Amino acid sequence: QVQLVESGGGLVQAGGSLRLSCAASGNVFSINVMAWYRQAPGKHRDLVAVIRSDGTATYADSVKGRFTISRDNAKNTVYLQMDTLKPDDTGVYYCNVETWRGSYATYWGQGTQVTVSS
Repeated sequence: QVQLVESGGGLVQAGGSLRLSCAASGNVFSINVMAWYRQAPGKHRDLVAVIRSDGTATYADSVKGRFTISRDNAKNTVYLQMDTLKPDDTGVYYCNVETWRGSYATYWGQGTQVTVSS
C-alpha cells in the first residue's frame, strides 16, 4: 500500500503561480511512475503531467511550457510547479502513483483544489 498526501493548492489570479506537492509513504520502494491529474467541474479527470523513474516527463498539450513536474526520490515526493496560470486550469488536482511488485497497482491522493480567477 502507498499513501499520498497532497498540499499547495489555493486561490490565485490569472498569470500567477502555485506549487503542488505530493508526499508518498508506505511501500514507496515499489513506486515507478508519478503523475498529476486534474478534474474540472463537470468534466472527466485528465492527465496533466507524468514523470517516470528515469526522470523523463510528459505533459498535456494544454500545460506544456507552463507546468513542470519533478520528483525527489529521497523524499518520495512529486511536485507540480504551475506558472502563468489560466482560469481553465481551475480544478481539483490529484496525485497518482503506479507501483510494481510483480503486478501493477495505482494509488490516488485525496485531491487539492486549485482556483484561478480572471
